Amino acid sequence: MLLGSAQGAFAAAGDVTVNATVDRKAVGGTTDLLLDPDRSIRVEVTVHNGTNAPRHVKTVRLSGTALALTFFAYDTTVPFDVPAKESVTRAFQLDLADLGGQATGLLPTEIEVLDDNRDVLGSVATTGDVLGSMWSVYAVFGLGVLLLTVFSWAGALIALARRRLPANRWQRAMRFLPAGIGTGLVAVISLSVLKLMAPSPAAEIPFILGSAAAALLLGYLTPHPGEPDALRPADDADRETDDFSDADRYSVTDHHSDYSEAPLTERITRPLPPGGAV
Repeated sequence: MLLGSAQGAFAAAGDVTVNATVDRKAVGGTTDLLLDPDRSIRVEVTVHNGTNAPRHVKTVRLSGTALALTFFAYDTTVPFDVPAKESVTRAFQLDLADLGGQATGLLPTEIEVLDDNRDVLGSVATTGDVLGSMWSVYAVFGLGVLLLTVFSWAGALIALARRRLPANRWQRAMRFLPAGIGTGLVAVISLSVLKLMAPSPAAEIPFILGSAAAALLLGYLTPHPGEPDALRPADDADRETDDFSDADRYSVTDHHSDYSEAPLTERITRPLPPGGAV
């Protein structure tokens, strides 16, 4: 179907743009796109060709990404041509039956149109509200990141308690860095699964960089591990050495006191035992 009213507006743009609706609701803006695995959806795309050459559309893709990873993607073959300076609309039904095992929560979602070479001609972005399972790939991925983060924190803190961290401050800071990055990732995924905030780059970067910087600072400020004896005051160590020396000296003196304190003349004139042995 040609949309003549839109031809003039997009003819001057010199580019290909896309508008889309799902169940007759416009995609984009501040409204989230509800994606329910228990029912199919009606997708309608309008491609505006503002270039001077015709464009051929072969595939329409619905995909959801988070942390630069694609967690679900649906490709539907809908071939049609879009003449130069014109617009064409196509609609189709999309079955989302297996979406529940792929993702859940709020995810950045795109509807893209691809040509024969699978190059993207144009797209429209929104936030998808996926009614998936807590055992979906995305939720399990978040659980794995959580476990790795807990192990990272445990390893760093146990090493701190046992005084096994490196002596160099920057090396100690780097020991805490993976735990900080993991904390930021866990925060981003948790907010997404709980449907509080979608993991867009504007939200991911502050959380991850902020937690990484905090972990670096914590590792940098940890005390020098040192040796246990080196942490005691010098006067205590000297006092222990003096006490040991005195005790040792006293024990030697007591051992030989019966002999060393006797006068020399008494030792010389003391009678020899039988047999003449001294």
